[in-house]
Amino acid sequence: MERSLELGNMTRVQEFVLLGLSTRPGIRNALFAVFLTLYLLTLLENTLIIYLICSHSELHKPMYFFLGNLSCLEMCYVSVTMPSLLLGLWTGPCHVPFTACMTQLFFFISLICMECTLLASMAYDRYVAICHPLHYPLLMRPQVCLGLALSSWLGGLLVSVVKTSCIASLSYCGPNVLNHFFCDVSPLLNLSCTHVALTELVDFISAIIILWGSLLVAIASYVAIGRAVLCMSSAVARRKALSTCASHLVVVGIFYAATLFIYARPSRIEAMDLNKVLSVIYTVVTPMCNPIIYCLRNREVQAAFHRTLHCSRS
Repeated sequence: MERSLELGNMTRVQEFVLLGLSTRPGIRNALFAVFLTLYLLTLLENTLIIYLICSHSELHKPMYFFLGNLSCLEMCYVSVTMPSLLLGLWTGPCHVPFTACMTQLFFFISLICMECTLLASMAYDRYVAICHPLHYPLLMRPQVCLGLALSSWLGGLLVSVVKTSCIASLSYCGPNVLNHFFCDVSPLLNLSCTHVALTELVDFISAIIILWGSLLVAIASYVAIGRAVLCMSSAVARRKALSTCASHLVVVGIFYAATLFIYARPSRIEAMDLNKVLSVIYTVVTPMCNPIIYCLRNREVQAAFHRTLHCSRS
């Protein structure tokens, strides 16, 4: 009872101060130029991928449908975190109202959950294409692809509503300084002045369901793909099958290595500098590299890109 009365008398934090990626003025200008370039390049790459997939009928296939969704998602994803990162590099530590912080957290959690489930859907698509090629048109018909994509988007929103509500309902009595460049789960939990055991449990369970669940789907898909490839008699067929999966494996490895380290643990993270570095990997580096790894090295996408350039010059 006394504890409750004390908390009731405390002033609730109305805003948070984001320290940003770096507090050293000499480095901030250079980092601002680098990250602004990366941001614009990411938007350009993903916009190009979406345009090519929508405008070329030969790319109207399940694999490219998922890639288009991924590009759309990552444009939103990078636009949630990058503006606050750039603002912190331009002005130094910035003040973020409580509501704005929770809004950013909501969209960030939504998008990271969506990406997890979308990557799992893409792994399943490759599994069907390689292990059940004759049934591929039926198993991956447009209705199924649309259902998988909608499940990814709606599932991410649902998980985010639960997690953000739990975090927003905590009491924040000060200090209000977040050693991060955006409003993330662990830094906020570290600032709460109430017990966070229930919120940590919700966070951990959702990480198990979304992160580990989607990762297990991807692993199971690729184990089955590996077995199918080993059974192929033709070396050419094996190389072709592996080439369609290599890009996805690279992206899955980079994305899950960082996110699982940060989010699939029941305890709060104290090493915030390490947290920031890992966050840069999956909020900045991965969205920029994905279009190159997935699409711009793909022969069908390259052919569509060259035709688009040729038409624009004609």
